[in-house]
Amino acid sequence: MYLVNKQFRTSDNNIINYYETDNNNKPILLIIHAQGTNAVSYLKVAKDLSKNFHLILVDCYGHGKSSHNREKYNLVSQGHDLIEFIQTITNGNISVLGHSSGGLIACYIASNSTSCSNLILEDPPLFSSNGKNRVNYYNYKDLSTVCHKYINQDKENDFVYYYFMNQYCWNFFPEDSRDKIKNKLGELALKFRRKHPDKTLKVPFWPKKFLEGFNGLNDYDPYFGENFYNDSFNSNIDYKKLLSNIKCNTLFMKAKTTIADDGLVQGALTDEDLKQVTRLIKNIKVEYFDCGHGIHTEKPKEFIKSVNGTLTRKISEQDKER
Repeated sequence: MYLVNKQFRTSDNNIINYYETDNNNKPILLIIHAQGTNAVSYLKVAKDLSKNFHLILVDCYGHGKSSHNREKYNLVSQGHDLIEFIQTITNGNISVLGHSSGGLIACYIASNSTSCSNLILEDPPLFSSNGKNRVNYYNYKDLSTVCHKYINQDKENDFVYYYFMNQYCWNFFPEDSRDKIKNKLGELALKFRRKHPDKTLKVPFWPKKFLEGFNGLNDYDPYFGENFYNDSFNSNIDYKKLLSNIKCNTLFMKAKTTIADDGLVQGALTDEDLKQVTRLIKNIKVEYFDCGHGIHTEKPKEFIKSVNGTLTRKISEQDKER
């Protein structure tokens, strides 16, 4: 497998950066990453996925090498431009996979075009990232709030370091030792950032699982997170109408969700949120994963098996029609 870095210029002169495999004889799988990461966050599973798919990995606006145009940091603009991108580079139907906020964009594509014949949703925050309800979820307390605070201060200009020092997970440390641990690890993080400003953050003793959240953060615009904080990303979207209009086969990959004593939902969406989704999308299948939000990084083998399985399901549905 070989990935080629390319760029697409939209009709209104914005850049969508993407990476494409060289196996043109396979069905296309467009992958849309989560907030705060980028297209290359799927590199660990790309080789195995490319055995069955021609991969196109895109950077969302405000991430990676795509345009950092604040006017585009909303569901409609990103979804509309990716539909233009899809219809320009291919004449046929494709599979679309979206993780987290990328899953919201994938839903928009499937709902507003006929280009998507196979939708794969990796733990998207449906009914949990918009409206008053969003304040009860981890992303709002963590990345969204940190972005908001960062934008409204002028003491620190390194967002990666600022996020490390202000992330919500510090609240999980014992209160009597929290500040001591935070200051010590903060010193290590600052030392790494000063020595390696262009590299993904590495901090000794910090769990590798949590460091995954820093992949791509160097090229992330905090104003993207601000739009989740103030709810402008969702552009007053009626998600019930959006999901009801999805007609293609859909796989929903649900990660583990826990609810803290204070009511904070640690996960993308609750089981009640998911029930709304399954009532609205007709041809949907749900698979559960005993892991955190990043299924493709925490459970790569299971993730690959599930994605590949959508091809089998697609063929099965076609056979039924014959």
